[in-house]
Amino acid sequence: MEIKKRNEAGHSIISLIGEVDLHYSPRAREEILNTLKDKQNVLIDLSDVSYIDSSGIASLVEGYQLSKKAGQSFGLLNISNAAMQVLKLARLDSVFPIYSNIDEIQN
Repeated sequence: MEIKKRNEAGHSIISLIGEVDLHYSPRAREEILNTLKDKQNVLIDLSDVSYIDSSGIASLVEGYQLSKKAGQSFGLLNISNAAMQVLKLARLDSVFPIYSNIDEIQN
C-alpha cells in the first residue's frame, strides 16, 4: 500500500493506493489520525484501492467517529469498485459522506 497526501478545497486528501489489509491498515490509521489531530478536514481517496479488509474499514470508521467528535469534516472520495463492495457489504455506504469528485463538497 502507498499513501499520498495533498491539500485541496480546504481538505487534506489522503489517497490510499493498493491493498489496505491487516498488514498495511495501521499505516493508514496513523495517517488519518495524525491528520485529524492537526485539526484538518479529511477526505480519503479510495480510487486506487484494489482491496480493503475489515481492518482497513475499521481505520476509516475510527477516523469518521473522531472527526465527528471534533467537529471536523470527514468523507470518502472516488471509491473504487473493490472498496465500494466492502462498504456496501458492511452497510457503511450510507454512513460515510461519499463524493465522486472534489467539486461536490460544499465549503
